[in-house]
Amino acid sequence: MNIGILGLGVMGRSLALNFERNGYSVAGYDINLRFDKSLFKDKNIAVFASIEELVAVLNKPRCILVMVPAGKPVDEAIVSIKPYLEKDDIIIDGGNSFFRDTDRRIKKLEEEGIRIIGMGVSGGENGALRGPSLMPGGVKSAWEQVRPILESISAKADDGVPCVAWMGKGGAGHYVKMVHNGIEYGDMQLIAEIYDLLHRGAGISNGELAEIFSEWNEYDLKSYLIEITGNILWRLDEETGVSLVDLILDEAAQKGTGRWTTQNSLDVGALVPTIHAAVEMRLLSGLKSERVVASKLLSSEPSRFAGDKEQLIRFAEKTLYASKITSYAQGFALLKSASKEYGFGFHYADIARIWRAGCIIRASLLDDIVAALEREPELSNLLLNDVFRGVVLNSQSAWREVVKTAIDLGIPMMATSASLAYFDAYRSERLPANLIQAQRDYFGAHTYRRVDKEGVFHTKWE
Repeated sequence: MNIGILGLGVMGRSLALNFERNGYSVAGYDINLRFDKSLFKDKNIAVFASIEELVAVLNKPRCILVMVPAGKPVDEAIVSIKPYLEKDDIIIDGGNSFFRDTDRRIKKLEEEGIRIIGMGVSGGENGALRGPSLMPGGVKSAWEQVRPILESISAKADDGVPCVAWMGKGGAGHYVKMVHNGIEYGDMQLIAEIYDLLHRGAGISNGELAEIFSEWNEYDLKSYLIEITGNILWRLDEETGVSLVDLILDEAAQKGTGRWTTQNSLDVGALVPTIHAAVEMRLLSGLKSERVVASKLLSSEPSRFAGDKEQLIRFAEKTLYASKITSYAQGFALLKSASKEYGFGFHYADIARIWRAGCIIRASLLDDIVAALEREPELSNLLLNDVFRGVVLNSQSAWREVVKTAIDLGIPMMATSASLAYFDAYRSERLPANLIQAQRDYFGAHTYRRVDKEGVFHTKWE
């Protein structure tokens, strides 16, 4: 058989069906076979009772896709497969593994000649079934062998280009997926903040907002997340007839990839304040019981929006797009810092290209990012590109007005505010870090440099 899949949960099953639909025979195994096997009826998919049986039916060199939760389960899966593998066989880890774990696994198995690909898979259940965005990295010889099969199952952009490309050595694939998820966190939080401002702050109904988001999805903001937001806001609860989103508890869970993005950004010295704010807001959403108490003890007379709602909606659209550009700028700047730090050798236009379809952050904006990075491969920040610079500069007034309105209404817009603050800080020729360095020299004799002459200086301040 052409490929084995270890782990037949939602994603594993969907990928199995995707492979089979594209003409490949699939051997599957799951430690806990409780799913409906009729999904595979009349399909060229065989489910085996043991890993040994699965491995035995695979073409050599064998290729096994591991679709189990990140962390210890991946290590356990590799241990269970390894006794049945031979030199040049391939293991693809398709979960959200931490990139350092992928580095470790590659080094551990290279002495035995077993090749590992760490591959980010984005698109959720439907993407896995119909065509995901795939981000493979690891042992390049393994990529050359599996490239045809991965290209066949991947999503295809409007120009027909497969949404899969080689990311680089070691944990490069999982690193790119980590940053993808960080950008996803930022995108979702920015959208949620605009929704909150317009719904809770300005009193616009969910039905009206559904129309607004659907209209936005026809223009610059066209993207998967804007599309599904409109769909969500249309949906009524079947039992009560109330807008379903209003009945959902305001606690947002997370699996850790966004947190990894912010933590690693500090390791490589990159700035991702929008993503960081998104992670913090998810953590804050988890303090539901505390927030309920605080809402009573720290409450004040609620402010009501008395301005022009149509203007606020127009400004909100500009704000969301400018903030989104800023968030992507942070994400690609992080990729650039990481590539330098870890020697990944990223091709940034390729990364943007494979995010154009299949994945959660797919958006029309990515076509402009691809064009910008193809023209200027060494572009240090997307905000310096002519197209994006024009957008954010033209959106400034609206951006600031939206943030000021939110402050006046007491509506938290942490990610939107962080995006604007990043923009202002990045374009500031002079920051107040001179005072901070003076303070450091005052209490710790850490010295400082001057703007008017060369050298390192220390002052006896007292």
